[in-house]
Amino acid sequence: MQQITEPSTSKQIVAKRSIWKDIFRDKYLYLLFLPGAILLFVFKYMPLYGVAIAFQDFNIFAGVSGSEWVGFDHFIRLFQTPDFKQVLWNTLVISFYKLVASFIFPIILSLLLNEVRHSLFKRVTQSIIYLPHFISWVIFAGIITAFLNPVDGLFNYILKLLGNEPIDFLGSTEYFRAVLVSTDIYKGVGWGTIIYLAAISGVNPELYEAAIMDGANRFRRMWHITLPAIRPVITILVILSLGGILNAGFQQIYLLYSPLVYDVGDVIDTYVYREGIQSANYSFATAAGLFQSVIAVILIVVANRMARKFGDGGLW
Repeated sequence: MQQITEPSTSKQIVAKRSIWKDIFRDKYLYLLFLPGAILLFVFKYMPLYGVAIAFQDFNIFAGVSGSEWVGFDHFIRLFQTPDFKQVLWNTLVISFYKLVASFIFPIILSLLLNEVRHSLFKRVTQSIIYLPHFISWVIFAGIITAFLNPVDGLFNYILKLLGNEPIDFLGSTEYFRAVLVSTDIYKGVGWGTIIYLAAISGVNPELYEAAIMDGANRFRRMWHITLPAIRPVITILVILSLGGILNAGFQQIYLLYSPLVYDVGDVIDTYVYREGIQSANYSFATAAGLFQSVIAVILIVVANRMARKFGDGGLW
């Protein structure tokens, strides 16, 4: 029996020594990694202790350890609340629109920019589309509000010049979702384009040269060479986007919406904020947030398995 266990034990010892040897060799890289790991642990993993209040009748004075346990009562109440059903539907609809838009537009724009041969025009265009990504939603929402103001906003000024009545875009249930999706596209399309252009730059130029020799036009080269080459990157970004399908964008919606558009614009994040912070229903709001997180994890795992099944790789 001793002869059977000794080889495995020696292999484990060698593996441990090899790991510590690698860590010592790359110690400076691990030191660079350490601040990010600490921040991740402090702000992402330590707060998980507070998830327990979703199963309690939380009392702020008694704390987590002293509050009464109620099990899944808050989850049952959550699914029986009529408002939550509408909030969940709004979240799914808005997130789906944003997911499709963030998937299509950056790919199209990166393909078009890759075909531009005038370097000055290409650089100026890239700077213009990248700039909104680095502007906070607070500032960007102020710009949007100024442009869409029904009294003196630029868009309504143009409508008046064309003989039309002004429209309250941010106060209309008919237009509010379109405003959310279009502004999200404008703000985020530049970042997605950066990623796809970086992936495109790694495509072997000889493939394009061979396609040109075979008489393929630009559209054929994009369709048969560029898109298949960046498909793994597209797959990974789609998987990550699916994980946030119940995260419709708290900052954007909170800064732009009002009670007039709650029916079409109220999402889980804003609902949790109102219930948890403004109404002090901490346990109920935590249950809603935990439900959102669990669904996100399930979607990421399912999407990753599907991607690996179809041979496009995955996150792990």
